[in-house]
Amino acid sequence: MRDTTGGARDAREPQGVAGDMTDAQESDAARRRRRAQFLRELHEAKQLRDRVQPRRARAARMRQQMRMRTFRW
Repeated sequence: MRDTTGGARDAREPQGVAGDMTDAQESDAARRRRRAQFLRELHEAKQLRDRVQPRRARAARMRQQMRMRTFRW
């Protein structure tokens, strides 16, 4: 005898569930690409700022070093 509940469950599920999974994976990949692009641009902007404002960049580096020295694990 076959299980008839599976057919009822399939009727209740929206059409294209497999398509939604594919879209979710694609959107996840697209989100990762956008994030990687954003981080590259952010890094580039920080380097540009460091070149344009060397004194401020040096002070920021010193502050970061002090932060790292005083941080406890």
